[in-house]
Amino acid sequence: MHRTVFSLLVDNTSGVLSRIAGMFSRRGYNIDSLTVGVTADPKYSRMTVVVNGDAQIIEQIEKQLRKQEDVIEIKVLMGGKSVCRELILLKIRAQAKDRQDIATISDIFRAKIVDVGEDSMVMELTGSQDKLDAFISLLADYEILELARTGLTGLSRGSDDVTYLE
Repeated sequence: MHRTVFSLLVDNTSGVLSRIAGMFSRRGYNIDSLTVGVTADPKYSRMTVVVNGDAQIIEQIEKQLRKQEDVIEIKVLMGGKSVCRELILLKIRAQAKDRQDIATISDIFRAKIVDVGEDSMVMELTGSQDKLDAFISLLADYEILELARTGLTGLSRGSDDVTYLE
């Protein structure tokens, strides 16, 4: 089993997300990560779907996605030929004596401290899933109060593979 990242260009209309997600659930496929957002053209949205499966399952998922009338384009984002990132917000318990150590770890990972309270700090970090997991792991000695992850999003590298829409 291997991880596959699909980048879908879809119509930006109501029900598209439900129809795509429904296609996965009806066929018993699990979605590991799903992000959706409007593109530069408000008629379209970019949907990034991360799935795990063997070659046969991935091929079947791609075929089923191509049958969806709302799907304009499908790209499989390959490592090295694409840029994929995820965002996390992490709230950690941080007394005054701990803040400098937490700030040092944040600096190493280029995480941004976006809020400091009397007993907590909120950090924002963008990067690969491995980088985010390593950051969380280094903060294991502190109590994580809340964690939010956006899920993976990505684009292919270069301008050769761009679809121009009217």
